[in-house]
Amino acid sequence: MSDRPNHDPGVARSVAVIMDGNGRWAAARGVPVAEGHREGARALRRTVEAAIDLGIQSLAVYAFSTENWARPPDEVDSIMELMDETIDRELPDLAKQGVRTRFFGRRDRVPAALRQKMEGLEAETAANERLSLWIAFDYGSRAELVDAARRLLADGVRPQDVSEQAMSERLYAPELPDPDLVIRTSGEQRISNFLLWQSAYAELVFDETLWPDFGADQLRSALDEYAQRARRFGARGQ
Repeated sequence: MSDRPNHDPGVARSVAVIMDGNGRWAAARGVPVAEGHREGARALRRTVEAAIDLGIQSLAVYAFSTENWARPPDEVDSIMELMDETIDRELPDLAKQGVRTRFFGRRDRVPAALRQKMEGLEAETAANERLSLWIAFDYGSRAELVDAARRLLADGVRPQDVSEQAMSERLYAPELPDPDLVIRTSGEQRISNFLLWQSAYAELVFDETLWPDFGADQLRSALDEYAQRARRFGARGQ
């Protein structure tokens, strides 16, 4: 994808969110971490609905990373169960509002029943055009780049023909627009192996809000901050 927007540079049409803080939200309330993840799923739904209202066209969210497999097995199991529940309870209503849902990342380690639900939702929403929701699940950007390089080799691409376009075409989700804006919640200030290639020129906003408490107000605030910035794409400012 191109690193330059084809729209008003003051308006973020493609947004990515690192949804962080479910565990701390749960700990602060003395409830199981699974409850934090469940509230996080509700936050996702209202954030997507807010994104529709605010004119966002593409929203990518970091749901489960390749590194998250190292968490306690019961927490990993609860996340898999929650994604199953989210596909059944939250995402169908978004589909009725015109949201197209796509998952990207590895799928070979996802439980077979969940993988079937993911594929079913993708097929059911394929014609929706109001907003594209990209859910990164079992995703890691370094692994994505390694896999893309392997595909270049497997496809017999000659060294002199390797280009940014050739690499982009072999990423997990080639149609995913480069984000104008990347938001991370919970106050942490790092991007944690998320969309490293795609975010080369993205603006970053770090919000103190724990993800389960995130919603329309916080999303609007991040968009307002983005609108105040001058994106130069490596050029010298005036």
